[in-house]
Amino acid sequence: MFENLQDKLDRAFKVLKGQGSITEINVAETMKEIRKALLDADVNYKTAKTFTDEVKVKALGQNVLTSVSPGQLLTKIMNDELAELMGGTATELNLTTNPTVILIAGLNGAGKTTFSGKLANYLKTQKGRKPLLVAGDVYRPAAITQLQVLGEQTGIPVYANLESKDPIAIAMEGIAEAKRNGNNVVILDTAGRLAIDEEMMNEIAAVKANAKPDEILFVVDAMTGQDAVNTAKAFNDRLDFTGVVLTKLDGDTRGGAALSIKSVVNKPIKFIGTGEKMEALDVFYPDRMASRILGMGDVVSLVERAQQQFDEKQSAELQKKIRKNKFDFNDFIGQIQQIKKMGNMKDLMGMIPGVGKAVKDIDIDDNAFKPIEAIIQSMTPFERENPDSINQSRRARIASGSGTSLQEVNKLIKQFDDMRKVMKQFSNPAAMSKMMKGMPKMPFGK
Repeated sequence: MFENLQDKLDRAFKVLKGQGSITEINVAETMKEIRKALLDADVNYKTAKTFTDEVKVKALGQNVLTSVSPGQLLTKIMNDELAELMGGTATELNLTTNPTVILIAGLNGAGKTTFSGKLANYLKTQKGRKPLLVAGDVYRPAAITQLQVLGEQTGIPVYANLESKDPIAIAMEGIAEAKRNGNNVVILDTAGRLAIDEEMMNEIAAVKANAKPDEILFVVDAMTGQDAVNTAKAFNDRLDFTGVVLTKLDGDTRGGAALSIKSVVNKPIKFIGTGEKMEALDVFYPDRMASRILGMGDVVSLVERAQQQFDEKQSAELQKKIRKNKFDFNDFIGQIQQIKKMGNMKDLMGMIPGVGKAVKDIDIDDNAFKPIEAIIQSMTPFERENPDSINQSRRARIASGSGTSLQEVNKLIKQFDDMRKVMKQFSNPAAMSKMMKGMPKMPFGK
């Protein structure tokens, strides 16, 4: 996501490369290139012009320090202004009432039902809530089934009334069901509708009037670009929603919706969908997104994703095993499973500063771990627990059973052995100290 915009902004900043100072002439040329880059990314024209005018004013008012190049200073100003353009700070859901009612609205195909399932999963796993999903889309035949499947996947109850075609009645029945069963959040999935369809817009307005939701989230497909912003404005005029959700940000999106929507409808982006998995939902942080757009990575989000997936108790037990040099292939495959849960591999690598640009043209397959998993799964339980027992004949059998070559098995086992040695050293303070003393002295100063 944002790769094309990133490239064009890089080219724009090169105008200032080698310049000793920021001047009216060179900053005007840079801003012209940045404005073109934003328009190419499908950013609203008025938003792009206002943004570049503000950046220009701030850039001309800055003194360039001798230790900072004009390009670096402009990147810093751009980063701050991009974050502000997208809302400045993250906006939390209002979960103060019991039950909290959240109404989901949007166009057909925007991903409302999938988002409803992801949101319920997020509230359950990250916020400790007890959500109830309500199947209020009475027009799309597969919508109720889809929501029920998502509910089964995440262990979240779904209220559905197959006999009714009245979305208002279903919403009210769902809220009553939540009160009876002690669910403290109700997520109302609704049918997709066009802003020009007066009857359908009246219907969702009536659902809002009766259900009195605490949050109305407008779900929009980020790949629709500027159209998404226009649609959001039309829906907001009728529903006065509380926040926006951008889905499919893992696709080939130009990013215009993310950059324009806040300034056009003056409502915060609250969540972004970054993949198909139920865990692929992130709270939207404008400052972190700005850093990623400018190719500066997003280490904070990467660490947060890791913390969500890595169990503290399990990590403590793993530390003990590493100290005793008992780390085995069962532990190794367990770590792989946790990394896979963190999300799309290319997306994760894009969060590491400097790496995003390096891998943007490389196709990173999410199935990259499959050969490793196949090799480990072809080992016997004894071999997994006792890696040192895997002799040459065992290796040949493992290669045959996993559909890989003997060379691949040998390579994995060698890498595993090397990793165990490093882990052992890092877990032993005395060994670490000895290793540090053995390192050559670095020439600091004169």
